[in-house]
Parts: sequence; C-alpha cells; structure tokens
Amino acid sequence: MKDTVDCDIRQSLDRISSQMRRDYSESLRELNLYVGQDNLLSRLWVGDGITQMQLCEHLKCEPPTITNMVKSLEQNGFIYRERDKQDARVMRIYLTDIGKELEKPVEIRWKQQQEKLLHTILPEERLLLRRLLKQMESNLL
Repeated sequence: MKDTVDCDIRQSLDRISSQMRRDYSESLRELNLYVGQDNLLSRLWVGDGITQMQLCEHLKCEPPTITNMVKSLEQNGFIYRERDKQDARVMRIYLTDIGKELEKPVEIRWKQQQEKLLHTILPEERLLLRRLLKQMESNLL
C-alpha cells in the first residue's frame, strides 16, 4: 500500500510539473519569453547592473545557460550589456525600457498560473500544502 501511495504522489507531482511548465511556457511566449528568462528578468527588476556570474549564483544555473539567456534577451531588446567602468573585463547587465515594462505582464502571468493551480484549495489546506512542499524540498537539498 505504501509503495502505491508513494508512486501515486511522485506521478502526480510529475504530471503537475509538466502541465504547469507547458501552460506557463505558452503564457510567456505571448511576451516573447521562455521559461527561465522570467526569473532572470525578475532578478534584474530587483536591481540591474549585475554580472552574469551573479546571475548564475542567484538562479543556480551553469554559465552557458545564463550566457544563452542573456544573448536571447539582448537580441529581443529586453536587456543590454555594458563594460564595468572600474574593471573593463567585467560586463554588467541592465534592463532596457522594454525589459522594465515586462515586469507587470510577467507578474500577472505568475499570479494567473498560481490561481489556476490553487483554485479549489482552501486556505487552511494551502498552509498544509506549503509546509509539506517545503519539507519535500528540504529532503532533496
């Protein structure tokens, strides 16, 4: 019985994760973004002018992943790179006006995705779910 329940939980988490990623990906495509790029922009909305290495650390991604995201976002006019004034070896990343304007639409999509996911779950159930998910996350880290 325990094996069946555990397997059901894992399969449900897999299905939820896959469907959420598909839905969210479609939603971001309307803004000419891919999943992950929203997180990079989110970090820049807090404060831009940071380096790619700082983005790697914040997003817990490998440098080539960040390099590809930065190139794509720059090509789309959402960010630009500029050499550091004190150390010319360092490139800093800044938001363009278009990149700044994406903050609200991305936030709306985050909230829509969250509401879709939690729609019929009661507030007290959400508290329990949050606790269990944090516990599961901790188990993996």
